[in-house]
Amino acid sequence: MGLFAAYIARITMRDAHLETPCIDNCTIDEANGLCKGCYRTIDEIAGWASMTAEQRRAIMAALPERQPVTVGEK
Repeated sequence: MGLFAAYIARITMRDAHLETPCIDNCTIDEANGLCKGCYRTIDEIAGWASMTAEQRRAIMAALPERQPVTVGEK
């Protein structure tokens, strides 16, 4: 497990009650700066535990728009 993934796992265990879009596929896409697993920015990931529930919900609501469209989808 990489250092970043270990950090996320530690936060997830510490704050298990926090809703998160993390799917344990933590790799930042250098082209757009988004995690390839959850589509959050590194700043959003790093600040997740300190955000309010409202802030986290707002980010989660925006995530579908960040996902790339794959062949065959509209």
